Amino acid sequence: MSEENKQEQDRHKKAIYDSLTPRRKKFIDRIGYDRWDPFQEPNNPLEIRRDGTHRTSKELMRQFFYERPPKSYSNAYGRGVLEMSMGIINDEDRIRGMYEFSLWYSELLKRENKEYKER
Repeated sequence: MSEENKQEQDRHKKAIYDSLTPRRKKFIDRIGYDRWDPFQEPNNPLEIRRDGTHRTSKELMRQFFYERPPKSYSNAYGRGVLEMSMGIINDEDRIRGMYEFSLWYSELLKRENKEYKER
């Protein structure tokens, strides 16, 4: 950075500092005016977690409820779907166990020519 740019940046920094509230100035004084950088880049946002199909948990839930036949769902049903979608995204062992059991149970019902009885 050239000396002229540095001086301009210092003037701008001073102007920003002078326009702050006393409470904010106190915070900057505590960390040190020289260490304070009002021009720093913002932190990168959190990585948005996705599953193997590149969907977020919200997208999984939305698609699931869209593709289900319309009927009334209880709050418990919705919480279960939410818990499963979040668990899939976070690769939780508990959810993996429930998923694998569900697949196994579905196959068991097919082998025995049975159907899952809904309430």
